[in-house]
Amino acid sequence: MPQLSIPARFNGPPSSGNGGYSCGAVAAFIDGVARVRLHSPPPLDKPLPVYVATDGSVEVFDGELLVASGFPASLQLDVPPAPSLEQARRGRENFPVLDDHLYGTCFVCGNNRPHADGLALYPGPVDDWSLLACTWQPAPDLADDAGMVLPEIVWSALDCPGCYAAMGDAMQPVLLGELRASLLAPVPAAEELIVYAWPLGREGRKLYGGVAIANQSGVVLACSHTTWITLKS
Repeated sequence: MPQLSIPARFNGPPSSGNGGYSCGAVAAFIDGVARVRLHSPPPLDKPLPVYVATDGSVEVFDGELLVASGFPASLQLDVPPAPSLEQARRGRENFPVLDDHLYGTCFVCGNNRPHADGLALYPGPVDDWSLLACTWQPAPDLADDAGMVLPEIVWSALDCPGCYAAMGDAMQPVLLGELRASLLAPVPAAEELIVYAWPLGREGRKLYGGVAIANQSGVVLACSHTTWITLKS
């Protein structure tokens, strides 16, 4: 039976896997566009059995506890034009939780990690909360032999920016519930990239955000629809 394991480097909250990375690890068992739902916090450094059904769906367990489920999917997303590199740099300067990050060691957006150990994605409003952006320079050790960012790392980058876009200026504790992603083209690690996000509405405790990764020419290389669950106080 196949297994997956989330290395401790790729944490979100301190003791569990980053949502995007975890979803990407599950999506590796699915061809094409995938939709992955997290049912419980993915444990770190623990082999987890993966059950692949004949319809292409996937379930990942920790003992009897369902951790994640994944499905072949489609993604119909109205992706806005990418901001410029200069605009993305300006957005990075407006990162809303620079001084009070709830998960400061998050692999994707934590600002309390050693240099180049995480993705250092700090998206902030470009002009207002309708579009957030930041720059991203992937570390070389996150790429394959051809210099392209590993798929599970692309999934990681398609995660947290959607959180800030979905919340807007009302920061609150949330966790990733579901990530639907489409990897459209290889993502080069040697190039400074543009990551941007926009709000997609809310429904009760669910918040929605879109995320895209583009090159400096504005070509979208990957995109996602993210669903966030607000934590009960």
